[in-house]
Amino acid sequence: MDRRKALKNIGLAMGYTVATPTVISLLKSCKGESAVNWTPRFFSPGEGNVLTHLVDILLPKTDTPSASEVNVHIFIDRYLDEVTPLEDQGFIRMLMGKFGSTALRTSGKENLEDLDSEDIEPVLVSALKVLDPKKEKANQEALGAYMEAMAKGETAELAEEVANANLASTLRSFAIWAYKNTEYVGEEVLPYASVPGEYIACADVNELTGSKVWSPQL
Repeated sequence: MDRRKALKNIGLAMGYTVATPTVISLLKSCKGESAVNWTPRFFSPGEGNVLTHLVDILLPKTDTPSASEVNVHIFIDRYLDEVTPLEDQGFIRMLMGKFGSTALRTSGKENLEDLDSEDIEPVLVSALKVLDPKKEKANQEALGAYMEAMAKGETAELAEEVANANLASTLRSFAIWAYKNTEYVGEEVLPYASVPGEYIACADVNELTGSKVWSPQL
């Protein structure tokens, strides 16, 4: 496999950039689901616990809801289960497995279900530091070599540090995208106008939107 093509595919396994009807349908189906006693479909229950804490660390509750309060974690799990190609699902599980192992080792705990935000946040912060420009080249080369080996059917092992960095990067992008596309954030937080909307000529965009990006919920 061409290394550039392999690198292009990395990160796309979890992320999505276009709100297709399938994705919008998933977002709407997650809206009414209770996060209490939630049972993941793609991840194990313990990994679901890790995912929930991760999205809330990335998007905590402030004057707006946290990521889990608008079911971002449920959407991500369901998207991976229903939309992500089978050949990419194993890669995602490997990344989460390594991240969870790191969190267990550094926290001294034995079960993923027992991990909390205090256990997970240091691992996430450390993983995001690997994305520093000084380390990015080596990180991308390691990812590219891993993807090439897997494409050839060879046995390959991705270093824990590199795996954690990739999970942190792709999950951060995907969580932000999913959060912005939820109905609540789209209509209550971001500037929102239904279609067809009002036509206002020669007005300053920053004044109309409060310097925020337009909601994708049009």
